[in-house]
Amino acid sequence: MSLSGAATPRMDDTRRSDSMVEAVEDPYNEQEGEIPLTSSRSKLEKTQTNVSIAETLSPIREFMFVACICMAQFTTQAALGGCLSILHVIGESFGIRNPGDLSWLIAAYSLTSGTFILLAGRLGDMFGYKKMLIIGFLWFALWSLVAGLAVYSNIVLFNFARALQGIGPAICLPNGLAILGSTYAPGPRKDMVFALFGATAPVGSVLGAVFGGVFALGWWPWTWWSFAIALVIVSIISFYVIPDPPRKIRGDRKRRSISQLLQEIDLLGGTVGILALVLFNFAWNQAPIVGWQKAYIIVCLVLSIVFAGLFFLIEVRIATHPLIPFEALTIDVAFVLICVCLGWSCFGIWFYYTWQFYEVTRGASPLLASAYVSPAAIAGACAAVTTGFLLSRIRPAWVMTIALTAFTLGTVLIGTAPPGQIYWAQAFVSVVVTPFGMDMSFPAATLMLSNSVRKEHQGVAASLVATVVNYSISLGLGFAGTVEVHVNNGGQTPGDVLKGYRGAWYMGMGLSGLGMFVSVVYLARSYMLERRRGA
Repeated sequence: MSLSGAATPRMDDTRRSDSMVEAVEDPYNEQEGEIPLTSSRSKLEKTQTNVSIAETLSPIREFMFVACICMAQFTTQAALGGCLSILHVIGESFGIRNPGDLSWLIAAYSLTSGTFILLAGRLGDMFGYKKMLIIGFLWFALWSLVAGLAVYSNIVLFNFARALQGIGPAICLPNGLAILGSTYAPGPRKDMVFALFGATAPVGSVLGAVFGGVFALGWWPWTWWSFAIALVIVSIISFYVIPDPPRKIRGDRKRRSISQLLQEIDLLGGTVGILALVLFNFAWNQAPIVGWQKAYIIVCLVLSIVFAGLFFLIEVRIATHPLIPFEALTIDVAFVLICVCLGWSCFGIWFYYTWQFYEVTRGASPLLASAYVSPAAIAGACAAVTTGFLLSRIRPAWVMTIALTAFTLGTVLIGTAPPGQIYWAQAFVSVVVTPFGMDMSFPAATLMLSNSVRKEHQGVAASLVATVVNYSISLGLGFAGTVEVHVNNGGQTPGDVLKGYRGAWYMGMGLSGLGMFVSVVYLARSYMLERRRGA
């Protein structure tokens, strides 16, 4: 019997009603032996025959339900775009102009949003995805409020708030995805819903940038205060719109001790893993500012490697409930995660340095720069529909190959654009192409893992992909920043600044190009395996 919440009826219960059959699966995997609450017996019978709970919802309820879940992705990217568009405005208010210091305003958020996802996914598996999703929205709102209040203090408080703000998406993303993974049965309908979830990334980023630019015309803290208000409203609506978790039948879980709960959470493994990720990311993002010659940078890097080795030792040999579902980590999944890591590392570089190119090199205002990237929202919607259509018709290897091609082509176009070139020549095409990398790789990877693990591990499956995506964005910025400071000759002239940006973009091209190679290998392997099976 699974301790993480599989809906497995106890066979020794002879008084079980006829309506409770072994085929029952809790759509939220909250507890063992739960019966879904539905408005009619027919809906209960549909759930018992493994029909997705989404089919028990009215079209309007389903639309609002999916919209609330998609807000997890939308707000995650809105907080990224909203800060990036007014990065220099915020820096000026704190007297910060060093590009390395400014990059931490982005990296601190991406660091925590990628680091805490695995643990948040496990908490969702244990205590309920809906509950954790709403907690995530409220946490997100609290630290968005503090980020705005930091205007009365200093940049340290702002960075601290941004780091804690990132824990909100870390809670929302895996649990929102887990709700979708548990609510929808595998098929075209589930493919399209996951594609829509991915489509909200570029839309959220662009709208966040636009609102950031608008509020910066008055007072930039309102970017975060309005964001906090919106998150509270979303959490309230989610409470009523997302179907309630099934009624619990009291069982063994109520009698578990604190030590048993800590074992289920895998607190030791989670703590060590978080330390490894934080130290490794900190070393790469701080080194461009202070230099690799600083002893504490090397110490952090070495400790991160030690903790990473210790984490895998704990997960394989010690943990009774490991955070990572190793049974799902097939070679195919490994290929997909590697492609996602390389592609989204490139995306983080493309996104950050494209904004710098517009605002620093071309002197665009936050609102004008937002207008430059606004086609990404439309392209993202088109990419989502295309992806939802393709996922049910072609193998995932093709989807990943197309996605990595889009990442590479988009970065090549912006990375080679002359400063005075007309916007429509290369910059516009780059903004249109790159979202296809985002909205094809993310749904494909998430669906593959969602369909590879048992229902009770949906939170962890979603966590793996979301961790790789968000952590890769932050880590890619660290790699690119290191390249930038080594090639820009101190950034004393506009030409040197642009040279540094190009160096960063070339790093992104290398990462996505490697991802293309891996995806082609993965594609060739899938055809070879199919041929062998046919033989």
